[in-house]
Amino acid sequence: MDGSRVILECLIKEGVDTIFGYPGGAVIPLYDALYDYTDKLNHVRTSHEQGAVHAADGYARSSGKVGVCFLTSGPGATNAITGIATAYMDSSPLVCFSGQVPTALLGKDSFQEIDITGVTLSVTKHNFLIRKVEDLPKTIKKAFEIANSGRKGPVLIDIPKDLMLAEVDFNMDDYISSNLENPLKSEYELKEDYDNKEKVDLACDLIRESKRPIIYAGGGVKSANEEKLLVDFAKKIDTPVLNTIMGLGNIDRRDDLSLGLLGMHGSKEGNLAISNSDLIIAIGARFSDRVIGKSCEFAKNAKVIHIDIDPSEINKNIKSEVNLVGDLSSLLKELYNKVEKKDNYNWKKEIKAYEDKEHIIGKDEFHPQNILYLVNKKVGDNTVVVTDVGQHQMWTAKYWDFTLGKNFITSAGLGTMGFGVGAAIGAKLGVPNKNIVLVTGDGSFRMNCNEMATISTYKIPVLILLLNNSTLGMVRQWQKLFSKKRYSQTDVDPSVDYVMLAKAYGIDGYKATNLKELKNILSEVNMDKPVFLECVINMDYDVYPIVPPNETLLNLICN
Repeated sequence: MDGSRVILECLIKEGVDTIFGYPGGAVIPLYDALYDYTDKLNHVRTSHEQGAVHAADGYARSSGKVGVCFLTSGPGATNAITGIATAYMDSSPLVCFSGQVPTALLGKDSFQEIDITGVTLSVTKHNFLIRKVEDLPKTIKKAFEIANSGRKGPVLIDIPKDLMLAEVDFNMDDYISSNLENPLKSEYELKEDYDNKEKVDLACDLIRESKRPIIYAGGGVKSANEEKLLVDFAKKIDTPVLNTIMGLGNIDRRDDLSLGLLGMHGSKEGNLAISNSDLIIAIGARFSDRVIGKSCEFAKNAKVIHIDIDPSEINKNIKSEVNLVGDLSSLLKELYNKVEKKDNYNWKKEIKAYEDKEHIIGKDEFHPQNILYLVNKKVGDNTVVVTDVGQHQMWTAKYWDFTLGKNFITSAGLGTMGFGVGAAIGAKLGVPNKNIVLVTGDGSFRMNCNEMATISTYKIPVLILLLNNSTLGMVRQWQKLFSKKRYSQTDVDPSVDYVMLAKAYGIDGYKATNLKELKNILSEVNMDKPVFLECVINMDYDVYPIVPPNETLLNLICN
């Protein structure tokens, strides 16, 4: 069979059923082969390659599978870089296939030639340039292994056009793991004598001795599918749980032990709790700058137990007394089995006193807190909420009642405006039995609103909630607080009729300016089809609390 057919057969063997992409000259052979596979592979053609990668990313995060996308050479591949970098920063497993100019034209500045493996070297977990058609099967197998093992991430395979047409003798029964050693094995995995058992005992000792412990849980818990185990562990040691933005959904937000979001826009009680703790149990989290604030002042009196699959994260930002490196599932199970039960009643009572009782939103105010409450009530718990990046992202992280599981998808590490629409498309195709709500802002929405065409074409039932404040809200908030209200280039022209835009794409559109209008609209909304809902809010609404740049979490501004 020819190379293109080999690619598709390998994907089927990997259990892939959905592909996102955009055809172009260098991948015409691949799309020609795809013509005969429409009964086995569902291909979604987005409006732009960035949208295709964001959709594959959203699909991966919601379904737990590896996301797959097809890209053509040159601008097709470069358009995808932001999406690939977004997945890389958030450890999302993707395999991206990019077409390349024929082998004989490589390195000659040929039409639509870009050294995409060189360009993406720093934003992929690994990448490959295929030189022989015989290498395709083992490379694809290895790409899926790399993307979905250890700390997950995107892998790119660049394939010259002539190799897609070249024929090769290949039996799909022989599609097995390559005997080549995984080039990404860490020093910890290679050490036969590396043993965490003694360190688990030390961790148990620290937990037993602690008076003010806090669990700090990140996206690694969701990646390992161990949300329930985390909750069981927290309850056994009676310890409150704080989440990174990637970790929201690790524990039901309504659980008594849940303190919600930590960090720059974290809750007052959460930030004060970790600042006054004597032990931090970090699980699948990396102590990013947005979480810890001024690093030398972070939780100065706390010892740290750090559990992570990536050894490069250990002691990178915050020093740990005990580090457990390896598979989070097995390490957390071992810790759960060995640790003694605790009662932290007094500590939990102390944390309760940290709550922000001053910054209260009026119940009739058309504020994002009340808007999100009504939408949350409408769609229920069987929902995945996706966001773009900005104030609306933080409001959602703070006010949405996240249930247990993979029900929150956002761009955390890279902070990619324009991520949301594509990611919502992928999320819905990844978990078709769940409602999908995209919360976006007018700044982010403008960046990739072209993907409304994809939603319309494929009739993907997504509820898009646009919080329109006619400004680049987060930047404006920083200008207000830290740049003496010098609002430079942050106001957004309010002349765009977003409802009319949605209707131009054949999508039902609504606009609300107060809670009564919103309630009436939500009573009519049908979640079985695409819906666009614009809520016009005050541009002076800000996200609080906020920790100023290079400040300690104790010095948060509450209003």
